[in-house]
Amino acid sequence: MPRHAQVNNIDHKDLRIDTRRGAQLGDDVGFAATFPAEFRDLQACYPIVFRKDAHGALSPIALLGFEEGKNLFLDGERWDAHYLPLAIERQPFLIGRGGDEMTVHIDLDNPRVGSAEGEPLFREHGGNSEYLERIASVLLTLHNGLERVPAFIDALLKHELLESFALDVQLDDGSLNRLAGYYLINEDRLRGLDADALGQLHADGHLEPIFMAVASISNFRALIDRMNRSRAGGR
Repeated sequence: MPRHAQVNNIDHKDLRIDTRRGAQLGDDVGFAATFPAEFRDLQACYPIVFRKDAHGALSPIALLGFEEGKNLFLDGERWDAHYLPLAIERQPFLIGRGGDEMTVHIDLDNPRVGSAEGEPLFREHGGNSEYLERIASVLLTLHNGLERVPAFIDALLKHELLESFALDVQLDDGSLNRLAGYYLINEDRLRGLDADALGQLHADGHLEPIFMAVASISNFRALIDRMNRSRAGGR
């Protein structure tokens, strides 16, 4: 059960955060939440798809594996990609509110939190550490980016640009695997949009992330290769 607290330099002056990567630190997840402004960085490494939450709301994710709780980009304590999704980097922190002001909160029960080793939150003689300043920036970027997701999704739905898909994969060991329950940009619908529709998408800042999401789908081949290596006992 998470135990959240607002970060402060009295209660948490000796806390350190383990910034290594690893399954034991909570990184063995199948996807990472994302937002349109992050798509350019993500598309070089990960497929960007869309999923529905428990309430039926659609949102974009970076796909990290084909199975829940299986991150194919984890290689021991190494994240095997050039870009680390911000939703992963921000752990174990989250945004809270103190009145009208956004504040940095921490999950004290997260396995990354301790006092023996890792990145300090505060300098020895007071003030935020560079690490904590970086985390505050990451959280603000995430907050601002996720706020734009509903408008982006509404634009995709308005133009009927999302379609459900299923991907059947036969691995080198002969096993059959199916990825289902996700949505992609419908490229035929996108190509069929008229100039007015494309112009409005561009004016609203939606067109570039749409193209980034489409480009990211080429990463499925590399993800399948990672799964084959994982099943074979290698990376």
